[in-house]
Amino acid sequence: MSEDRYSRQMLFSPIGSRGQKRIKEKHVLIIGAGALGTSNAEALVRAGIGKLTIVDRDYVEWSNLQRQQLYNEDDAKERLPKTVAAEKRLREINSAVDIEGHIMDIMPEELIRLVQGVDLIMDATDNFDTRMMINDVSQKYGIPWIYGACVGSYGVSFTIIPGITPCLQCLIERVPIGGLTCDTAGIISPAVSMVASYQTTEALKLLVEDFDALSQKLLSFDLWRNEHTEMDVRKLKREECASCGEQRIYPFLKYENQTKTAVLCGRDSVQIRPSSPLEVNLRTIAESLKSKGVQADVTPYLVSIQVPPFRMVLFKDGRTLIHGTKDMKEAKSIYHRYLG
Repeated sequence: MSEDRYSRQMLFSPIGSRGQKRIKEKHVLIIGAGALGTSNAEALVRAGIGKLTIVDRDYVEWSNLQRQQLYNEDDAKERLPKTVAAEKRLREINSAVDIEGHIMDIMPEELIRLVQGVDLIMDATDNFDTRMMINDVSQKYGIPWIYGACVGSYGVSFTIIPGITPCLQCLIERVPIGGLTCDTAGIISPAVSMVASYQTTEALKLLVEDFDALSQKLLSFDLWRNEHTEMDVRKLKREECASCGEQRIYPFLKYENQTKTAVLCGRDSVQIRPSSPLEVNLRTIAESLKSKGVQADVTPYLVSIQVPPFRMVLFKDGRTLIHGTKDMKEAKSIYHRYLG
């Protein structure tokens, strides 16, 4: 491989050859392979990260292509799981990087397993339940993480260092950052690019261990309104915080706080998780449904089931997406009628 690959990055004095070596030695975990996840993943892979793990529960749809830069029309036609498509594209970009994709809906037990040996967690998810789990795992295992979210032309980012900065739990009671990602307002791709730029820059600072260069402020902007804000939140760190305080209990890692059914952000869709881990035979289920006159298309990763006006997508781990409703009771009824 050409030694020139990272030459321009190494000419940047805060990185240099020593920093480049450190980047190559590090492992980053990205939670979410949507707009922010694909942008951050591509930037880190091009920068020469040693290992990248990327996790997502969804598959590629046509509406993703406007802003989720690793995917193409074939991915949407084939309904490829996002991590499968992303892993393939990232390997094509940089074959020297160890890339690991996981098709899963993150819960505490999975997250705890995935963070072992990780140097940094990147938030690219679309819901605060997952973010709060990331926050607690970060605090429990002393792993930095970078929060990021965007909607419309608005974006926000904050770097959380256990033991130093306030955690997300500290902030949400004092700073109006909730409710920014579950959108009916749409989103423009420059907002994604801006948040990802902040996140990746902070990631590089952490990876090369230039800790003094880290921003200690909550950054937010609205590109359409030409607004940019930096908020000093250091004084918001709370000693009584349940996630990072002196008597921390990591509340979002407890079983009772794990969501089994959820309305997906910005979509007329409900996700239903099995109560315990399982592995289903997709082909057997598809053939059974077809024998009952139900249209079921199977791929190596999922079964797409047409039950107009609804569509169900069943994954190998038993998770099912019910498209066409936000009503959990209705979604459960459809699920049990065909798959329960």
